[in-house]
Amino acid sequence: MRRFPDGWQPPFRPHRPTRISARVGRLVRFAGQAGLLIATAITLAPRFANARDALPIERLTLPPGFHVEVLSDQVPGARGMVLGPKGTLFVGSRAQGDVYAITLDPSRAYAAKVRTVASGLNMPVGVAMRNGALYISAVSRIVKLDDIENRLDNPGKPAIVYDKLPSESHHGWRYIAFGPDQRLYIGVGAPCNVCKRDENRYAIIGSMKPDGTDWRVVARGVRNTVGFDWQPGTHTLWFTDNGRDLLGDDVPDDKLNRLSRPGENFGFPYCHAGDVADPEFGQEKRCSAFTPPVAKLGAHVAALGMKFYTGKQFPEDYRGSIFIAEHGSWNRSRKVGYRVVRVVLDAKGNVARQEVFAQGWLGDDESVWGRPVDLLTLPDGSLLISDDYAGAIYRITYRKP
Repeated sequence: MRRFPDGWQPPFRPHRPTRISARVGRLVRFAGQAGLLIATAITLAPRFANARDALPIERLTLPPGFHVEVLSDQVPGARGMVLGPKGTLFVGSRAQGDVYAITLDPSRAYAAKVRTVASGLNMPVGVAMRNGALYISAVSRIVKLDDIENRLDNPGKPAIVYDKLPSESHHGWRYIAFGPDQRLYIGVGAPCNVCKRDENRYAIIGSMKPDGTDWRVVARGVRNTVGFDWQPGTHTLWFTDNGRDLLGDDVPDDKLNRLSRPGENFGFPYCHAGDVADPEFGQEKRCSAFTPPVAKLGAHVAALGMKFYTGKQFPEDYRGSIFIAEHGSWNRSRKVGYRVVRVVLDAKGNVARQEVFAQGWLGDDESVWGRPVDLLTLPDGSLLISDDYAGAIYRITYRKP
């Protein structure tokens, strides 16, 4: 589903002055007096590199004991995230065509430096790491930058790993991740709102070896997944899936799915959300022929990134929970989503309940200043959230109240 036009950016909204912006002003004046470029002053103080005022994170609400801070607001179009073995945070984008490398301060509280390590790519949303190489999705291609953390200032040109993916831009932005089997998994969405195309090529999750060989279809009937992860201990693949449009405000739900066997079919285009027959294709195959979701997430919430929480910083009952980033609706009479939810599993690994974890990017007046996309747990147990609307990465920490 097309969430918003490529290249679209939020309008500038001024916020109240802060000491942060004042400090930027002093740096800029100093740069002018010294005959330096303003960019140099920004490089010297990357934590405060944005000349506009700080993002209004005071509007975000979290459970007691949780705190949010802006890791960086200098990541335009921030989408997929992955952490390198040396601690570099890599972030993809969509319309911008860039891939960023963020060097974190030792405290991990803010970005010490933000670099662009690849540019001019076709919707490089997905990023993944293996053996020091950064893999990047670019619609029809998967490319990589070898030994990237040792070459951040001179990464070179990405090498092509695989170039036989569909080239359509509709749902062409691809989430990628390496699985426990060391294969690269790739989401390939349907090139439409709803249509019937080759089920071995579209609306699937596929996987391949790191060198681009041995392509396999892992799951079928997946309209568009932009987030998946493997359950710790069981290594079972779970993934979000966006429901189709134009059936009304409340139908069908986005889904959280669990793969139990290779090649399993989750219903698209015949059935949506496990029990909604498609008006055009639903007569051909019944919903009972397909695997139902393990959880319905709500219509039009645009459930994207999902991650099992594997850290130890959050309270013990959060361990093993699933966090899901809801990017937010674009074609509903009243907006929904624009938040992060938590899915709690029971002792048997089944969904017990869903609850809101972080919200406030959507105002009561339906104004929007942020759209969560992807999630990542840092080694210290804090949780990162990317936001392609604000061009930001947030860090959530926990301290016992």
